[in-house]
Amino acid sequence: MECYVVLLFLLTATLAPITHIVQAQDQQGFISLDCGLDANEQSPYNETLTGLRFSSDATFIHTGKTGRIQPNPVSIIRKPYTTVRYFPDGIRNCYNLNVDKGRKYLIRAFFTYGNYDGRDTKPVFDLYLGPNLWATIDLETLVNGTREDILHNPTSNSLQICLVKTGETTPMISALELRPVGNDSYTTGSLKLVNSNYLSKSTSQIRYASDIYDRIWTPYFKKEWTQISTDLKVSNSNSYAPPEDVLKTAATPTNASAPLTIEWPYENPQDRHYLYAHFAEIQDLQPNETREFNILWNEEPYYGPFTPPKLKLMSIIPRSPYACDEGMCIFQLNRTNNSTLPPLLNAFEVYKVIHFPQSETDGSDVVAMRNIESTYGLSRINWQGDPCFPQQLRWDGLNCSNTNISTPPRITSLNLSSSGLTGTIAAAIQNLTQLEKLDLSNNNLAGEVPEFLGNMESLVFINISGNNLNGSIPQSLQRRELELLVEGNPKL
Repeated sequence: MECYVVLLFLLTATLAPITHIVQAQDQQGFISLDCGLDANEQSPYNETLTGLRFSSDATFIHTGKTGRIQPNPVSIIRKPYTTVRYFPDGIRNCYNLNVDKGRKYLIRAFFTYGNYDGRDTKPVFDLYLGPNLWATIDLETLVNGTREDILHNPTSNSLQICLVKTGETTPMISALELRPVGNDSYTTGSLKLVNSNYLSKSTSQIRYASDIYDRIWTPYFKKEWTQISTDLKVSNSNSYAPPEDVLKTAATPTNASAPLTIEWPYENPQDRHYLYAHFAEIQDLQPNETREFNILWNEEPYYGPFTPPKLKLMSIIPRSPYACDEGMCIFQLNRTNNSTLPPLLNAFEVYKVIHFPQSETDGSDVVAMRNIESTYGLSRINWQGDPCFPQQLRWDGLNCSNTNISTPPRITSLNLSSSGLTGTIAAAIQNLTQLEKLDLSNNNLAGEVPEFLGNMESLVFINISGNNLNGSIPQSLQRRELELLVEGNPKL
């Protein structure tokens, strides 16, 4: 069994048994959403196996409908993954989550179709993180369900996770989980999980509460390996902190002269990977025994010679991501001539570098639009996710600057004509400081034309015709060289 088989097993993780140690662990900063949880069911609740505290997703998204997957006669699926939220309306539907800007998070989304709608039509759709594509979810191929894990540093205090319809089928989601991760662990940027494995003949996954970051570790073992294990305490105190349970087993080649080899396929020749390898010597070596080995990546020197410390974690971390050759990544441990014992490996994680080139819309513009939306009680289904990007999903009524993808876009045009607006001209409009065109025509706005419109230096066009505005045009507007349309306001 090669590692690409493990990847497929990992994608059906919710169906596997999980090793659980009952202990008090702090879930501060965790967000655990049971998507589609029935309004009549308790929320929040503690998931019985892990102790994770799940809540309904209803307060994090305002669109979609709820359903429940059909019973599976083969496997028991844990409660948080038995319900779904699906999105028959709109192209993009988004969850809005409060996060800490600059803090590293493990973000995980589960998708189990389970014929919840009785149509046996497995969906294919896209998953976005803000304005950038995260993954394509293909449940036609991954019929038992799938999950996506990513390590990501949000660039603002708000995070949008969006499901985007790309064809005739209906996007859906089972659960959404966010976990704060130590900022001194892993590399900067965004990393998409490929594998997270511990080397054991076990059939149980390991996650929270054994893992303080709630990573999901799947067992992996080859027939040409021998398992070793210990009941002694193994120190796991470094910034990666893999669970002690993960470190208490390891694999060595049965043929003591053979290398220990890990392989996995890659999708694209441009893919770059980080492999985080976790080692601890868990055998009681005799005075005349030595374990020393070199680490190779695609037959090139990677690290070594290396001797794992006794009952203490050492993680080997690459300084930069590595490319792979000929469709397969190969990580290999080779015994040195000085060693009397074969190489050893306890656990490893593989991540693919994922580039999110498009900057999010300027935060002050987003806040201004949300305030305008709230002021006027607007409910537009496509006013979800990033206002400006991707361009094909831009909010109705907006135009944005898009000169440089690395620079946050700014809203340059707002058209709310014929939108049924009442009340006065919203003060939040003045916070769109790069606005060039404003169209509020053919509504039922009342009150005076506000002075702030004349102070918005970028404005070159204003249309407020067809309302019930009164008073006079502010001097600040009269002095400006801009196009101002005011017809149809009887009292103005």
